[in-house]
Parts: sequence; structure tokens; C-alpha cells
Amino acid sequence: RGILRGKVVCLNVFFSFRIREEGKGSIPEHPYIYETDVEISLVGGSCKNPVEKFWNGSSATYILQKATHSEESDSMEESRTDDAVYASEVLPKENPGALALSVGRAKQLISLYTMVQNPNVPSLGMSDLAVPPPLWARCDGSDPQHTCWIGAEPLKAGNKVTGINIYTVSCDGPTADKTRFPNLEELKMEHKIRHHSSLVTTKGFARYELIAAAAIEDTIAESGSNIYVDITWNGVEKILETPPVISAATLNIALESGDPRSPVFQLYRELQLLLALAEGLKTGETEWPEPSGSESAPQLVQEFLTDLKKKLDGDYIFEDKNETQKIQCDTAAVDSCIKSIFGERGDLDFTEQLWCKMKSKCVSSYQELIDCFTLVIKSLERGEIQPWIHQGSSSFLSQLIQQSYHGKMENVSLSDTTPIQMLLEVGLEKMKKDYVSFFIGE
Repeated sequence: RGILRGKVVCLNVFFSFRIREEGKGSIPEHPYIYETDVEISLVGGSCKNPVEKFWNGSSATYILQKATHSEESDSMEESRTDDAVYASEVLPKENPGALALSVGRAKQLISLYTMVQNPNVPSLGMSDLAVPPPLWARCDGSDPQHTCWIGAEPLKAGNKVTGINIYTVSCDGPTADKTRFPNLEELKMEHKIRHHSSLVTTKGFARYELIAAAAIEDTIAESGSNIYVDITWNGVEKILETPPVISAATLNIALESGDPRSPVFQLYRELQLLLALAEGLKTGETEWPEPSGSESAPQLVQEFLTDLKKKLDGDYIFEDKNETQKIQCDTAAVDSCIKSIFGERGDLDFTEQLWCKMKSKCVSSYQELIDCFTLVIKSLERGEIQPWIHQGSSSFLSQLIQQSYHGKMENVSLSDTTPIQMLLEVGLEKMKKDYVSFFIGE
């Protein structure tokens, strides 16, 4: 009995806070966590999907669903006293992939909610508060009735709760079989009879998945990334109607960090390499990527140095790459636009271009790293190249390049962690300039 009362009081605290917030005319942007496994959200009446707006009227409503962070993943952590604040900071404003509660858990929470509203239990402290909004719990349909929603809507007289209506919504699952649906006119007539209404309006909603997480290769099959379009329109004429051209469409994009489809995926890969190099300096062990492509990193660096030597000798032939760039279709136009925003800077100096040759899947071993820097240092010592670097560059490689201008370079021992330190410094300087350039330019 004490545990049950504790749960009711705990839920009461959440609802009391929300009611006071609602009284200020504001709806919290983030869901709050209840008992680590449940999200409590307060949503307004502007829900676009009519299927998920079946509650009474257009007022605010509580929505309960499974928390977006796993309870299992948090089992090893100590319980937080500031769970609500923590959740509001880390959870997204919108959750495109809503998670459903088990039917048993949903019924338990609905029972607690109804107990909170019971005027015959004044010790719960709800008597001095306004009547709360309705509560709807998203269910996983695991029971024989395939329940997908359970709702509780208080009945009130003034500011007093006189009773509560309990609703259940069941669904056998999505289907494209039109024979399983009633005729639209029959559905309207049933609605008029049930609600004693002479006027019925219809709204359509459709969601098209452009790229689903399940369609990605196995390595990231569990990714939460997805791209879909929500379409709404008025005046539906038939069941499973194709959205008319006058519909309103919203494109929803959710890409997890590290998703190859992200327009900043290359930046992500650079950051991952920097983290691996930094971790290698701490632990003495560096994880190198598997080799890919026909050319190794030393081969790419040698070609790069050869091109620079040709430029210094005046034998380099410049190619006009603009003539080969042609937009083939709308998709290519979009890709081109993205690349123009997140592409490489046009003022990369020698060290930054060298980083681009060696980053990510090019350098696949410690020995390859040594070979690359050996090629560069020998070219500098022989005076075969006189590379340009940004003013103010402070990496060790930049210092060697500046020394080469005067024909005198210190001896460098490419052993131990020195090559890793050199590559890390070059990568950090490039990434800093990338970020500064992007934010100033945009």
C-alpha cells in the first residue's frame, strides 16, 4: 500500500508541475521521464496526424509512451534525483519513431492517473489544482485485442472532476486490402449516429518513407535514421485515397551521427580519425581502418608530391574540371547543393591537402604513416618542393616546412608516437579552420 501511494504521489508531482506550467500558457518543449521507462509529453491541439488526434476537443493532452533511452542501458547507472531536468536536456523535441508501452504498463499508468483525480482521496493533494488534460498511453498491441491506445478523459463540472471516461483503441495492423474497410459514406453515417451530429468533416493523412532504417546495409541496421514525408489534406472522398496535389507536405529527416547519408559524414569521419589518434597517444595503441581501394596512402602521397614538383618546375598542365561537371537530374542538383555547403574549403594549404590524402581509410597502418612522412621530409630536404602553408600554422610539420625555406631542417626521428603526433596536429589545425570558415561563411 505504501509503494502504491508513493507511485501515485510521484505521478501527481509530474501532473502538478505540468498543470502549473500549462496555467502559464506554455507547453514544455521536451518530454519528462517517469520511473526511467516512460515519457510524459504534453501536446497541443495542432497535431497534423488525425489518426493520433482522436481525443476529445482540441485542448492539450498528455501522451505516455516508452522512453527513448533504454532502461537496460541505464541499469548500471545510479538513480538520478534530477531525472526530469536531465531528460529535458537530452531528449529531442520531436520523436519520429515513437515507442509503445506494453498494454499492462499502460493500464497501470492509466489506473494511477484516475486515482490521482479521485476526489475521495484528498491526501493525494489534487483538490487545490485545476482539472488536468486527458491522458492517452501508446500501447504495443501485445494483448489479444491488439490495443494500440488507452485513454482517460476527466468529466468535470466547473473545476471539479465528476468522473472519468476510459477509452481503448484497437488495431489489427496496417493493411492495403480495401475490402477490410467500410465504405466512407457508411463510416460518416455511423459517426453521425454515434455523436448525434449532422455535420461531418474529413481529413486525410499519409506518410511515405523515402529511406527507412531497415533498408540500410547490415552494419547500421539498428540506426534510428529515417527520411519520410507527412501529407495532410481536407475533404477525403474515399478510403486509402491518394493524396491530391493540393495537399500540404512536411519532409522529416532524422539522421544519426555517423550515418553515411548525412551531408556532414566526411566531417564525422575526420573527427573519428582525430579521436582515434588522440586515444592512441594516451594508450599507446591505435586502431587503424581496413585498407580500401587500389592505391595505398604512400602511393597517394607520392603522386601528390610529384604534382607539386611539376608545378615548381613549370611542367604542370592545369585541367578545367568545370567542363566535366554536369547536373543530370534533380537528385544530382540536390547533391551538388549539399556539397557546395559542406564541401572542402578552396584555400587548403600543403599540410591540409596532405591530411586529405592520408585521412580515414587511406592510412591503414603505423608503417604506412611513417612511409608517408618519410616521403614528405625527404622531398623538403632535397628542395624538390616549396609548399605553401597558412600563416600562423603551428604544427610540427609546418615548422619543418618553414625551416626548409632557408635550406636547413632539423633531424626528425619518425619513431615512437612522433608520426601519430604529427598527423594529429595537422588534422586538428585543418578541422579548426574548417569550422571557423563554415560558421563565418554561413
